[in-house]
Amino acid sequence: MSRICELTGKGRQVGNNVSHANNKTKRTFLPNLQNVTLISDSLERSVRLRVSTHGLRSVEHNGGLDNWLVKTADDKLSPRVRRLKRDIVKKQRTVEAAA
Repeated sequence: MSRICELTGKGRQVGNNVSHANNKTKRTFLPNLQNVTLISDSLERSVRLRVSTHGLRSVEHNGGLDNWLVKTADDKLSPRVRRLKRDIVKKQRTVEAAA
């Protein structure tokens, strides 16, 4: 399982450990990933995702999963979340057409 946020695409970063003697050794910085269950209002179901805490804050700031997905470009999303976004947009269009 790769260490990449499914919503934001945030992955590992590479840097150096720097000792007191200024010796440098390579290291990786991993994102803080959490397994969360987010609720889609338009689909009326819950979705389990592996999301960074930064991504989770972004979703909450934008008013929920549906609003955040509609505003986000497809190239940042994982294939599974792209499919979810497509279903949400399709559902929203059918609701607007019926109203």
